[in-house]
Amino acid sequence: MTAIQFILIAIAAFIVLAGLYMVIRSFKRRSSADAPVVNYDKNGIPIIPRHERSIVDQPDLEDTVAGETSIGPDRSYLDTVVEQEPVTAPHNTETPSATAQNLADTPDSNDEDYIRWQEAELRRDDAEFADTAAQMGSEQELDAFSSLVSATDSLMPSIDTAEEPSFDSNSPILDQHLSEPVDEAQNAPLINAKDNINITILPTQYRDRPAAIIRGCDLLALIDKYGLRYGAMNMFHRYEKKDGTGMLWFSMMGITENGIAPFDPHSVATNVYNGVVVFLSLPHPQALHSFDSMMSIAYMMASDLDAILLDENNEPITPEYKQQLRNQVRDYDA
Repeated sequence: MTAIQFILIAIAAFIVLAGLYMVIRSFKRRSSADAPVVNYDKNGIPIIPRHERSIVDQPDLEDTVAGETSIGPDRSYLDTVVEQEPVTAPHNTETPSATAQNLADTPDSNDEDYIRWQEAELRRDDAEFADTAAQMGSEQELDAFSSLVSATDSLMPSIDTAEEPSFDSNSPILDQHLSEPVDEAQNAPLINAKDNINITILPTQYRDRPAAIIRGCDLLALIDKYGLRYGAMNMFHRYEKKDGTGMLWFSMMGITENGIAPFDPHSVATNVYNGVVVFLSLPHPQALHSFDSMMSIAYMMASDLDAILLDENNEPITPEYKQQLRNQVRDYDA
């Protein structure tokens, strides 16, 4: 059997199953349509369609207008059911006429006493009703208040709050090494520098977007990621090891509206920067190794910040210019 034949057989089987399903569904709909549907009103009384209601045999002359006979539905099922009185209830055997006669025979003094008694009973009943209503109203108010309090407690549970860290104090990334003394031997290339190789990292600018900047909090995250440490001359430096030990390789400063400047450790996280500059101080005992490390980290930071690398003339760095800089650094390598 070929693949085409197998597909055709599968399609035919699917069509047959779909047809059977539609036939069975039509039978179910027909059976459900044949069954009478009885609707009920809010009192549980069945609602009988107009064409099924019984017609009254004798017309009611009061409902006739201009010789026309009105036909109404049979409402016998709506007759009220009168419950039988309890067996223990007393029965009044006097007839209405006898009761009227007794009232007529009662002297006027009895009538006045009865009226006074009836008024006193009414006043007493009214007072009891008012007291009961006031008591019920206060209980309902208390219940409503307690239910509201419980609902509020369930909807608004107690939440433990925590204060957001602010940048009024030093950043956690900077706190660990702000108090460290400057090692002059470790930072000798920076202190005794005679020349620099500068690389500028600027965010890419788009015509249809606002001017791109670097937020201080994002910059701190990259500083921690690539192992730079705050140190000498209020700049960030990359050393041989990420823990800040070993020889200084290269340094970094920020670019603000006022130009290139060192960092203020107390406001780095809240400031914004137009870019950053990484530079290698020469002469250097490990010049080539430091240059390669600087270029590698500069490219990675530019990728994270959606930025470009520029030379001292603000021109994009090409592979040829990078090799030219490396040759220049080799002359300083000890």
